Amino acid sequence: MMDVIAVILLFCGLFFFTGGAVGIIRFPDFYSRLHPAGKLDTAGLLMAMAGMALHTIHDLSMSSLFTGFKILLIVVFVFITSPTATHAIIDAGVRAGLRPWTKKEKEEHP
Repeated sequence: MMDVIAVILLFCGLFFFTGGAVGIIRFPDFYSRLHPAGKLDTAGLLMAMAGMALHTIHDLSMSSLFTGFKILLIVVFVFITSPTATHAIIDAGVRAGLRPWTKKEKEEHP
């Protein structure tokens, strides 16, 4: 049963990673591309690592619990660093003078 839940979590993580990749490709500018990169990759990592941790602690030995704890520490590290890195990248874009994308109105010709 735990293997089935682990596989479902891994596929959910893959779904979030795929959504993030599509968002990075489809969004029009630098700032809007960072949103799926930050949010969906973090969510995908959470799901995938939760599936891996669940699969690892299946036999409940001391080494598998220690490995599951290390996976949890990776998730905590990414949850701390991902928003910080996204903010730093956006700040660098603002300082470099990158303008956000705006939809231009169609000019009417008489």
